[in-house]
Amino acid sequence: MAVVSGMRYAGYSTRLTVAMVVFRHRAAPFCVLIGAEMTAYWEHFAHDADIGVRGVADSIAAAFEQAAVAMTAVITDPAAVASDVMVEIDCEVPDVELLLVDWLNALICQMALRKMLFGRFEVMLTGTQLHATAWGEPVDVSRHAPAVEIKGATYTELKVYQQEDGRWVAQCIVDV
Repeated sequence: MAVVSGMRYAGYSTRLTVAMVVFRHRAAPFCVLIGAEMTAYWEHFAHDADIGVRGVADSIAAAFEQAAVAMTAVITDPAAVASDVMVEIDCEVPDVELLLVDWLNALICQMALRKMLFGRFEVMLTGTQLHATAWGEPVDVSRHAPAVEIKGATYTELKVYQQEDGRWVAQCIVDV
């Protein structure tokens, strides 16, 4: 579930169905999950004129999936995007950080070319080769109410790393 208010909101995936308590304050909402361990999530982080997207998960591939959901959430609520059309994407670059930017830019390109939004992603990584499937639907302006058009994923704040708790983080700034 995404809670939208200004620039700070996050989406969470869990292994179990859980109750989510949402507290809304003037500065920014935050979520508390009750009854399950958080396995993956996405979030936005502030940047001067653009916005940061971050995915956190138990694997690099899942962190890339969450970063893609965060990117969609810059535009619209990912939960409002139906999984009607499947698109496959392949990328290969010399390192995993560049792969994140290449992956997000490939999605941006597919969104522009097909006039679609994607809300569900499956990423498979073999070294620095990525094979992914994105599910989405054509943009419906009245239903999706797109907030912005993303121009591209950038190398600014680009990081892919493993945290001390074992989870992977994949993040960068997207130009809006």
